[in-house]
Amino acid sequence: MLILPAIDMKDGECVRLRRGDYATAQKVAEDILQTAKSFEAAGARWLHMVDLDGAKDAHPVNAEKVLQVVRKTGLKVEIGGGIRQMKTIKKYLDGGISRVILGSAALQNSDFAAEAIHTYREKIAIGIDARNGKVAAEGWTETSGADYLDFAKQMEQLGAQTIIFTDISRDGMLSGPNLAMLDTLNQAVSCNVVASGGVRNLQDIQSLSKLGLYGTICGKSLYAGTLNLADAVRAARVQE
Repeated sequence: MLILPAIDMKDGECVRLRRGDYATAQKVAEDILQTAKSFEAAGARWLHMVDLDGAKDAHPVNAEKVLQVVRKTGLKVEIGGGIRQMKTIKKYLDGGISRVILGSAALQNSDFAAEAIHTYREKIAIGIDARNGKVAAEGWTETSGADYLDFAKQMEQLGAQTIIFTDISRDGMLSGPNLAMLDTLNQAVSCNVVASGGVRNLQDIQSLSKLGLYGTICGKSLYAGTLNLADAVRAARVQE
């Protein structure tokens, strides 16, 4: 199972939110690039980055900081937040990004998702962020009527190979991941499933690994010191 440390960006800074609430944004590191380098030094091979400003404004805002990480580290980077056009996907991939995450755009425009998946295949991931089982959008500021499992199956039919699933109620709370929802999702689709939200400690990593998931994103636990990244990488037996 891959361990993907997370860097969420708002106003050019590395922050964490609680349950996706922008009003709770708290700066957790001084420098985005140095934070990425520290993750690489701890053994991470992948990095999960989110442009929070982009997610809310519906267009990339912190793209240059993302591409700087790609240029100045050996990490494979996946990026989400504000990606609504094919030209944005192309810019990121041409800049060395390994995987682009479509969230709101996939929910609101399945034709766009289908075109992106058909064009770039495994380089496109679908982000499914759920609140009470319903898919949220626009930087989690809106909740749709779409069921998370139904949406996942729809994306699978379009050819999506990777799904990143977040239970919003757990995100940034250090309360443990929603193992039941993740297991249900993993059993329901053939896609690679990446868990996001709620990871607190090494026990959570071990529990997620037992579910046979493709990967796990770790954010607040790393910044709060409840999880050691090097230990997590070893425990998950990272395989690409």
